[in-house]
Amino acid sequence: MTSDKVAMLAARYGDAAIPSAGPWNAVIASLMQHRSVRGFKPDALPSGTLETLIAAAQSAATSSNMQTWSVVSVTDPAKKATFARLSGNQKHIEQCPMYLVFLADLSRLERIGVAEGKTLEALPFLETFLVAAIDAALAAQNAVIAAESLGLSTVYIGAMRNDPETVARELDLPPGCMAAFGLCVGYALAGHESAVKPRLSQSAVLHHERYDARHDATARAAYDRAMAAFSAGHERQSYTWTERVIVRVGRLSALNGRDRLADALRRLGFPLK
Repeated sequence: MTSDKVAMLAARYGDAAIPSAGPWNAVIASLMQHRSVRGFKPDALPSGTLETLIAAAQSAATSSNMQTWSVVSVTDPAKKATFARLSGNQKHIEQCPMYLVFLADLSRLERIGVAEGKTLEALPFLETFLVAAIDAALAAQNAVIAAESLGLSTVYIGAMRNDPETVARELDLPPGCMAAFGLCVGYALAGHESAVKPRLSQSAVLHHERYDARHDATARAAYDRAMAAFSAGHERQSYTWTERVIVRVGRLSALNGRDRLADALRRLGFPLK
């Protein structure tokens, strides 16, 4: 493997877990260098950047070409301040020049049914909502890859789901439409560029022919060591991945209101049958 490829794989997996050599190109190199950024310059983005990112997003796969997602671009400081507050005071939402709210959107299909005088029997089912959420995620990831190719930085904001009903009111969303997540886009503020965060080794996530968890304990122990070292050097406090998992999903309070998400979705027009 070339030295650049080795260095990128080592940054992502650690020296002891570099996967076997394989094909490589500039696109893969860009993907390997992804990192979330939580500090942005106020600099305006080049004209047409939004439209380019949405074109990239719309080029993602979409189930049966239903295109069950939408996006709201937010630049109003008051709205961004509200979303920052709802998201646990994440100030980068206010800082970034472009804040995109990606929506799981079944309302467009509902409007088609009304216009055509047809009952869309499959619309209120969990499967259809899941399709919309997946469509939104696929579209957003295309936008992220496009943004990073232009020298921009991004960070996803899952905390938009803390209070989806308030978000819906702020954005005037119709029934059958909810904010799946937000996305900050902009130029990284000096000192906030961050480093490439290690991931679990491929032995933990890649299975051949059948699911095999025999390597879980070994992979987790190695990853705990990697995350302890990474967090000690790049974050406010040192922690292992195991500790992170337990803090994040070990108590309902960590969900910050998202434990009531199913009820909120029903009120937003998703029966989830």
